[in-house]
Amino acid sequence: QVQLVESGGGLVQAGGSLRLSCATSGSIVSIKFMGWYRQGSGKQREFVAYVGTSGNTNYADSVKGRFTIARDNTKGTVYLQMNNLQPEDTAVYYCHARTWGGVDNWGTGTLVTVSS
Repeated sequence: QVQLVESGGGLVQAGGSLRLSCATSGSIVSIKFMGWYRQGSGKQREFVAYVGTSGNTNYADSVKGRFTIARDNTKGTVYLQMNNLQPEDTAVYYCHARTWGGVDNWGTGTLVTVSS
């Protein structure tokens, strides 16, 4: 069992930055991938970024060059540094972890609002 708690969301002006954190508790060693998804108002949840245990990363095209994901394996924590935020980045951001057994775990989300 893995529990995920996000923090770091808030209100920022366009062009600004925020850093999201996701703290993990439970069976940290069982986690294979960790990442972030987001869901804007009236939209479907979409992939943002993920990082594997070896540090390999993947990003959605919409955030490449602006967002950076990082992972601390010893703490089971994943971070999302978001730079040059734009109003279209406004969404609830969810932390995600997939275990080696293929089980998906989700946090409750943190709201990011970008004003123009």
